[in-house]
Amino acid sequence: METKEWVGHADDDTFESVVLKTDRPALVDFWAPWCGPCRAIAPVLEEIGKEYDGRANVIKVNVDESPKTAANYGVQSIPTLLFIREGKVRETLVGLTTKDKLAALIDRNLPG
Repeated sequence: METKEWVGHADDDTFESVVLKTDRPALVDFWAPWCGPCRAIAPVLEEIGKEYDGRANVIKVNVDESPKTAANYGVQSIPTLLFIREGKVRETLVGLTTKDKLAALIDRNLPG
């Protein structure tokens, strides 16, 4: 049985093609493996990815491996979550948050 990946990954080389040049909005999680809150939010992002499959992508960017992309978006603390639609940041959330808050953020930023 094939398992579906609900959360994608991007880095400095792939961010543009994976996030900016797709027809689907993306919730981008800037994180690092050593960050406790980042690890805590990971299962929530899996659930969000599954629930919004086909409507929004969930993409993780490791700040240690992709310092250029993190700097481009002014990421200073992690986790930082950006909702990007049509190549523009529509909303930003910094720190550990709840599934309900993430769902509300996506819902209010999805194209009507």
